[in-house]
Amino acid sequence: MDTLSYKTISANKATVDKQWVVVDAENQTLGRLASKVAKLLRGKHKPNFTPHVDCGDNVIVINAEKINLSGNKWNDKSYIRHTGYPGGQRSLTANELFGKNPTRLVEKSVKGMLPKNKLGSALFRNLTVVVGTEHKHEAQKPKAINLNEFK
Repeated sequence: MDTLSYKTISANKATVDKQWVVVDAENQTLGRLASKVAKLLRGKHKPNFTPHVDCGDNVIVINAEKINLSGNKWNDKSYIRHTGYPGGQRSLTANELFGKNPTRLVEKSVKGMLPKNKLGSALFRNLTVVVGTEHKHEAQKPKAINLNEFK
């Protein structure tokens, strides 16, 4: 038996095939959209997935203002942060955060599903979330992906 045919091939920065994809967030549930976008950013849908390498795609999420939250989450879901000073805990509901910046809701949910290390930070930089359908990455000719058909 030739054991050379059983070598595991790991992807590296030079061999990965990064693409640009567009995801439409219109009428999508926030958590389901975020988990699929995180999977695209991480590269888990590719056959050459390597856990310690950025082998995911660059993702553009359009129509972020048309996202859905199920149940009473618009008022019940809270986003907590701390200023760094004593007694400096601040919180916003999903509705208040959406009112300030609609893209932040999608960004925070996707970031929470990425690794909490330097690789996760690098992967998060491959995400662009915009309000409306116009984005600044038309020159990359991104491919549209239907998330309802994506596993």
